[in-house]
Amino acid sequence: MEKHVILIADDVEINRTMLSFIFEEQYEILEAADGVETIELLEKHKDTLSLIFLDLIMPNRSGLDVLEFMFKRGYMSTIPVIMITGEATAESEVKAYEYGVSDIIYKPFDSKVVMRRTQNIIELFQNRMDIERKLEKRTRQLRESKEKLERNNEFLVNALSSVVEFRSLESGEHIQRVKYLTKLLLKYVKTEYPEYELTDESVNLIVNASALHDLGKIAIPDSILLKPGRLTDEEFKEMKKHTVYGCQLLENFKQEENEFYGYCYDICRHHHERYDGNGYPDRLKGEEIPIWAQVVSIVDVYDALVSKRVYKAPYAVDEAIRMIKNNECGVFSPKIMQCFEMAKSEFFQATEGKLSYADNDM
Repeated sequence: MEKHVILIADDVEINRTMLSFIFEEQYEILEAADGVETIELLEKHKDTLSLIFLDLIMPNRSGLDVLEFMFKRGYMSTIPVIMITGEATAESEVKAYEYGVSDIIYKPFDSKVVMRRTQNIIELFQNRMDIERKLEKRTRQLRESKEKLERNNEFLVNALSSVVEFRSLESGEHIQRVKYLTKLLLKYVKTEYPEYELTDESVNLIVNASALHDLGKIAIPDSILLKPGRLTDEEFKEMKKHTVYGCQLLENFKQEENEFYGYCYDICRHHHERYDGNGYPDRLKGEEIPIWAQVVSIVDVYDALVSKRVYKAPYAVDEAIRMIKNNECGVFSPKIMQCFEMAKSEFFQATEGKLSYADNDM
């Protein structure tokens, strides 16, 4: 079995000899006679050192100087240090502990006590480092599992929403437009309204969930979904049920206490609710409507206005923005409208360039 390596730093040779005699059968010993030599050996053997005995008073650089060096380099968290001294003051003791020494032993010392305390400290450090390595490995595994799950979720979301678009005769770019505009708007909501407690992680989940807002259209008959003209009252009543149908489909994939599922469900069901309570299917009002559903709601309206559909020609961007601001497409919250106003120029740039509305076949 490979021996542990101990560095003994003391300017008095007899002290180094005494400590070496105590530990030479169980440990490989390195010796340093001053602070500079201690640092040189520390730098050379830092990956194999199990412990350092460090004298407080040494020439060139003191024990406290060595501790300061180790503290700044981050070595104190991986290499335990026992301070050996016969002249410590309360001030130097406090400073040594602030740097992170594991123990202070006073001269003259009992060999058996020093042996036991040294072994205890080495074992404690090794156990702690083993736990940290296992925790780091487990954290890495959990992060990788989470990333894999997120990739799978995104794949399934895009697959399901593509089915909706195929049935609606819409281009595949519609998913990307809704997601892109949702992300733009959420950027301002997150910054301007911290009370919603949006994080970078929740924003990413909401953006992916936004692609499923019209999932329920899968259950709408083609005669209604693809009708080029105005819907009758009965047909419109059926069309509005897509919010409920989508949630019924999602329940087949329900996962308890899954944040992503919650965003998908809320957006699917509530993206046609309106702030004044005149939306559907539940006629929610004000802040009863989840903020992520409010965001997707206005994005969905904007995209519907500026896009060509089987039942309408596209509106110009300026006209679409005017209609939304004048509540011609339903009432949105003042907070959402403020963020929409702040994002207006980016919406315009995306519509005219990045999202290629002019080239789509909708």
